[in-house]
Order: sequence, then C-alpha cells, then structure tokens
Amino acid sequence: MFKALLINKTDDAGYTCALTEVEESQIPGQGDVTVAVEWSTINYKDGLAITGKSPVVRSFPLVPGIDFAGTVTASEHPRWKKGDRVVLNGFGVGESHWGGLAQMARVKGDWLVALPDALSTRDAMAIGTAGYTAMLCVQALQRHWTEAGMDAGSGEVLVTGAGGGVGGVAIALLSAMGHKVVASTGRLEESDYLKSLGAAEVIDRSALSAPGKPMQKERWIGVVDSVGSHTLANACASTRYGGAVAACGLAQGMDFPASVAPFILRGVTLYGIDSVMAPLAKRESAWQQLARDLDRGKLEAITQEVSLAEALTAGPAILAGQVRGRLVVNVNA
Repeated sequence: MFKALLINKTDDAGYTCALTEVEESQIPGQGDVTVAVEWSTINYKDGLAITGKSPVVRSFPLVPGIDFAGTVTASEHPRWKKGDRVVLNGFGVGESHWGGLAQMARVKGDWLVALPDALSTRDAMAIGTAGYTAMLCVQALQRHWTEAGMDAGSGEVLVTGAGGGVGGVAIALLSAMGHKVVASTGRLEESDYLKSLGAAEVIDRSALSAPGKPMQKERWIGVVDSVGSHTLANACASTRYGGAVAACGLAQGMDFPASVAPFILRGVTLYGIDSVMAPLAKRESAWQQLARDLDRGKLEAITQEVSLAEALTAGPAILAGQVRGRLVVNVNA
C-alpha cells in the first residue's frame, strides 16, 4: 500500500480528489519502470486537476501530479536500473497516466531523465516543470541572442507572471547571466522578493494586460511569457528589432490578440515553448544547465514545502494566484 492523491468522477459523488491508500496492483499497467517517489510539486496544471476547474484529467481514477523525482525500484527498460535517480516532467503524466502526487509511480522509461549529480530530488522538484520550462525558454533566447549577436548588455529582458514558478526561476537564471531583468506581476507587494531573485525593476501587470497598439515603443531584447493573451501581444509589440519572445503559458488566456507587425517590420521572433513532449536531448540539456547555473540560495527562496494532504488545499490556492514561487510536496510527510 502507498499514499496517493486519487481523483475519481462518478455519477453519485461527482468529481473528487482525496488522500487515500492505494494497492500497487491498482496502478494501471502503462509503464516499464517503477519509481519510489520522494518529492513532487504543485504546478498550475496540477491545481486544475485537483480542483476539476478544467478538464485536465482524461481518465478515472487517476493520480495527479505532472512531475516527480525519486529512485528506481524496478525496471524492465534498458536505460534504467534499480537505484537510479530520475526526474519526470510531462508526457501526459497526471493527466492521462497516473502521476507524481503519490509515494509510487510506474511510467515508461523513455519519459525519464537522469537526475544530475549536483541536484537532490528535492532540488529537482523545487525546480519542477515550472523551472524546467523556464530553462527551455531561457535556452531558446540564448540561442537567438547568440545568432543575432546580442549580448547581456544589449537591453532589458521582460519576465511576465514573475511571481509564479516559471517567472521566479527565469529571473534568477537571466540575472545570473548578466541581463537586466524587468519583472511584471500583479502583486507589487512582492517587489522586494522579486528583486532579491535578481529583478532590476518591477512593473504592474496592468501595464501589459489591457488591449494595446500593434506596434509600441521598442524596449525588450527578449521576453519570457507565461501569461498569454493581451500580455503576450503587448510584449511582442514592444520587443526591439531582432529580439525574441519565448511563450510558455496562458494564465491570462489562450487567445493572442496581436498583429503581424512586430514580426514583419521588426524581425521579432516568437518561440513556442512546449515542455510536455520535448525530446530527450532538450530535456537533458535543460536539466544539466539548471544543475550548473541555478543559484541554490535563490531556488530555496522561491520554495515552500507542503505534505500530500496539504496539496489538496494548495491546488485551489495556486489557481487563485495566492502562491509565490514553487511548492514542493513531500509525499512521505
């Protein structure tokens, strides 16, 4: 038996998510590697799954949790053996496959990444899918800047949704690389916190979240956007000639009310960042750079720890924008 959050949907009870004990035999036969989960985390998508606010979960019953870190206990996959430390992000885990908000997981070995030696399993989930996605965004911008001949002194970089997990890790990474980072947030009371992560300036999200002109004053050489909608459109409209925007989220909405003007008149590039189905080489590169470049003190500053039981209330809180940074879940607490 092991502890897990379990989501059910029935005609009688409706949609429920509860902490329960599960038999190992109940895990659907969908994987060739069994992992003793040590840490998981709560992402925005996990909040949707826990609350049922959006149809994230596609089969029932199901354990939520789109990522986890732990140690292999059994493997039929050639890449993995008992004792290997691994991390998983995405691939439909926590949506259509049983996920990481449990003490045990059984997944496909092709979905796993070896955890770099420099990271603990707790570090990995303090980073989580949010931080791994931030790294994918930063790497896309780095490649673009290298090709365009833009260095860290070329101009400002905007990070939207700065109070969230993607935003916090992006600020820490970009500032450590020498960039002047401007953080956009709806919680200006967190300005000191964002500046402690490396933000040079903090602006109110209202400056970007309303409908704006298709072309605006050039400011950013790069943008990490986890918000979407008008915020993303305005970010593109104010990106400098030859700059780039990495879009990875939709906290404000899925729509993109923009024009082609920034792309055809300023040569702005919009990179779509998908962390769910990213190939292994990209995943390994992101995790290796996170292990090398992410300041552990700043990572700890953005991290809060909760138990599996507390994850039930953390889900609604993250949807309400009440969570700062990252929530790691100690599945054994």
